[in-house]
Amino acid sequence: MNEPPRRPASHSPSPGPPPSAILLRVRGVVQGVGFRPFVYRLALRHGLHGWVRNDAGEVRIRLEGTTAALRVFVDALRAEAPPLVRIESIDIAHAAPGRERGFHIHASATETRGRLPVSPDVALCEPCAQELFDPANRRFRYPFITCTDCGPRFTVIASLPYDRERTSMRAFHQCAACLREYASPADRRYHSQTNSCPDCGPRVWLEHAGSAGVHVAQDEAAIARAAAMLIEGRIIALRGLGGFHLAVDACNVDAVVRLRERKAREAKPLAIMVATLEDALRLAHAGETERTLLESAERPIVLLHVRADAGLAADVAPALDTIGIVLAYTPLHRLLLDHVRRPLVMTSGNRSDEPIVTDVYDATHRLAGIADALLLHDREIVARYDDSVVRVAGDARLLLRRARGFAPLPLELPVASPLPLLAVGAHLKNTFTLVHGQRAWVSQHIGDLENLETLEHFNASLARFRTLFSIEPRIAVRDRHPAYMSTRIADELGLERVIAVQHHHAHVAAVAAEHGLREPIAGLAFDGTGYGDDGCVWGAETLVADLAGFRRAGRMRYAPLPGGDLAVRRPWRTALGYLSLDPDAAPAFMRAFADVDENERAVAAVQIERRINAPLASSMGRLFDAAAAVLGVRHACHYEGQAAMELESLAGSCVADPLPFPAVREDDAWVMDPLPLLAALGERTLAGDHVADLAAAFHESVAQASAELAVRICDEAELRTVALCGGVFQNARLLVTIRRRLVERGLLVLLPRELGPNDGAISYGQAAIAAAMLDAGS
Repeated sequence: MNEPPRRPASHSPSPGPPPSAILLRVRGVVQGVGFRPFVYRLALRHGLHGWVRNDAGEVRIRLEGTTAALRVFVDALRAEAPPLVRIESIDIAHAAPGRERGFHIHASATETRGRLPVSPDVALCEPCAQELFDPANRRFRYPFITCTDCGPRFTVIASLPYDRERTSMRAFHQCAACLREYASPADRRYHSQTNSCPDCGPRVWLEHAGSAGVHVAQDEAAIARAAAMLIEGRIIALRGLGGFHLAVDACNVDAVVRLRERKAREAKPLAIMVATLEDALRLAHAGETERTLLESAERPIVLLHVRADAGLAADVAPALDTIGIVLAYTPLHRLLLDHVRRPLVMTSGNRSDEPIVTDVYDATHRLAGIADALLLHDREIVARYDDSVVRVAGDARLLLRRARGFAPLPLELPVASPLPLLAVGAHLKNTFTLVHGQRAWVSQHIGDLENLETLEHFNASLARFRTLFSIEPRIAVRDRHPAYMSTRIADELGLERVIAVQHHHAHVAAVAAEHGLREPIAGLAFDGTGYGDDGCVWGAETLVADLAGFRRAGRMRYAPLPGGDLAVRRPWRTALGYLSLDPDAAPAFMRAFADVDENERAVAAVQIERRINAPLASSMGRLFDAAAAVLGVRHACHYEGQAAMELESLAGSCVADPLPFPAVREDDAWVMDPLPLLAALGERTLAGDHVADLAAAFHESVAQASAELAVRICDEAELRTVALCGGVFQNARLLVTIRRRLVERGLLVLLPRELGPNDGAISYGQAAIAAAMLDAGS
């Protein structure tokens, strides 16, 4: 039987599935961060044809290939994006297949001016770190090594679009070798606007304090000499990304004390910088979340529990069981630590209460009395930028200061503002927020608006944000406090309208808005001071609130604060105010007035009696101060929150039962009475109970009373969601305990996520409230 003739063998590929084509529109932080070369490499890997280009604030990608390859590409686009990329949305549309051959990076279709997100500065990436210490690499030990995946962004960008001529790198012209990298799509330095090398980039030099312009050493020799001085116990002022640091050997007691004396920073804790995670773990305990934060691209200062055998000078963080540790995040820091091989105090380069110094000229004058020498460089700093600070509370990350690594990435609002607006924030820990539509740009940490230098920092930062993001506000939003500097700023802007927002309402609104909520929730807003609608000092508030308004459903019993703001630094004064509510409790308050001058106490008593500079206060922060005084822990504070921080450290992991802290109904609100709690603390102290156990009992008492009050108010208002906010919730033990108690009662607990619990979030909360008001036509 004859077989049918066989088809001749063919060398042509068998027909596969027909090609498909899609058009992607990607929004977010996707320009100037290595996204287009990443797309190029990803497309080549999956055998796709097409192009990628920047286009009016977004990136557009056209792809042709098999359906399977396109699907894998889209999945990888998010999963494998470079570290500086922040993808907010990807829109996918089908397109007609064309005749694309190969994959190309096209020039931008339009000029990309406008409200584009700007990447924060981030830490040195691992490939650059390997090159930094590779003797065979042309950038070996070059202190400004960078690529599209790491280094400065916000601190060098003068205006958008992000091109070299609009950055502080415009002063440095790339050499032929750097230009080849810059022009190669396959290179990770493709269109890296900060690209440079030892032949064409910034320089480092060392000057002795008081000898401005006289270089002691340059480049690697300057770093080595600075390291030698640190080992000798000297103080070095180092110019970093967003300003100067002051550095000393963290294990040298005399050096740390000398730094505190010269900087006029008596007791506030100092941050420690180390080179690696292993170095950090030799100093402190760190869980998985804390380790991840330490090594993250943002590289914040992370608060950790210090090891008993850390070997650090006691004055690094006196009377505290935590220290702030940051891993070196610039090549200059890495090189310095490679020389000294020991932990360094790395604190802000300023005098206390002033902004950090950024300019070389200012540093030679303002830091000369503090530092023994200055390690300088000639890459200009466009934006002042503090280190960010975080801590972990349970499984939650709390941002205590939002700056380097996080700002100025925008946040969304639950409701779009029909008019562009500026929220000027609080008086302390100030930030401002600019809003256009539904997007809110929250500034980096500005600081306390208590001196001319910080006011100038505010104004310069605001002017830069207005230019950078093309926002001209028509509405100003401020706190209701008539005497805040931020109030004066808002009132003097000359805008169409000024909206005043209550401080604690802004706290609650900030958390709600972060979570995208507009409906009513309960909010525990616990802090030190905020201007109340009744003219008193608020700070222990349980509000039923939405973005449109609030009702004060719970508070602390009022007590006078003799001396007003002076009481913040003198906890015994707060204790005296509480004692005035029931003078019969005097025996329990004995330790609160130990070593207090009798004449000063008598004057404070007259202030209370005659209501002279003794405002009434309902404040959780001040209750912590009073408890510290009654326990004999602290009668005077050198910095805000010192007494509360020491109480938390004392409590540690001690287990204790709560003490009496009752709440009674008064008119339309529940009122917590702290006097029985303070009296019980005093009585047990005099009876010989250990102060650590009593500090723990105090925390448990506040947690139980606060949680019970929140549950009661939620039941009455038929709510199931509670927000925790205000500076008191920087206390990890208190936050974790209250949160646990509320969750056990079936409530959903909201915590701050991208902003902190403290006043740094106030401007965003103000903006959310104002946007809702304007949207409703109010």
